[in-house]
Amino acid sequence: MQQATRIAPSILSADFAKLGAEVEAIDKAGADYIHIDVMDGHFVPNITIGPDVVKALRPHSKKPFDVHLMVSPVDPYIEAFAEAGADILTVHPEAGAHTHRTIQLIKSLGRKAGLALNPATPVAAVEHLFDDIDLILVMSVNPGFGGQKFISSQLDKIRDLRARIDASGRTVDLEVDGGINNETAPRAIEAGADLLVAGTATFAGGPDAYAVNILRLRGGSTQQ
Repeated sequence: MQQATRIAPSILSADFAKLGAEVEAIDKAGADYIHIDVMDGHFVPNITIGPDVVKALRPHSKKPFDVHLMVSPVDPYIEAFAEAGADILTVHPEAGAHTHRTIQLIKSLGRKAGLALNPATPVAAVEHLFDDIDLILVMSVNPGFGGQKFISSQLDKIRDLRARIDASGRTVDLEVDGGINNETAPRAIEAGADLLVAGTATFAGGPDAYAVNILRLRGGSTQQ
């Protein structure tokens, strides 16, 4: 059964000069998760943050830290991010030789495990991992940069995964990341997503706008 829509603001779009304050502001504004994009300049053509930054941010929010590892090879870094305060660690099947072993490592550290599917990665990538994962992340852009346009072909992938999750009877987050805004969020929700990652659409307008931005992404009214 599809859960209520939750919002995971991506701090990639936050003001990095005051990142702790930004995390506090989106927490107060109603964020459900804090989404942290980790890029290594190798798996994706960009470099963002490491475990020390995650550790520094941890005291600024009690919301789950949803850490998306766009790193290859990924296994050597999982323990450090878990110790830094990640609650969910999401990896790409292309980022290591043995994805099942990677998922087992995450679970052994007491963290939730997610699997990310790039636009060209088929649903079949989750086939023999389904019983071990807590989250499936559908990338509706190619990973590596914020502010990209939503790839509509991923809606069919979301629908397929929604049907598989519902048929399993398990509670698995179906997360969508990339190009999420007030126009694309309803389409992703209709297709079956219950967790939306939004960077630009969340952080636009500064802290005074965050609560309204989050409400709009959920599909709620902003009338006062």
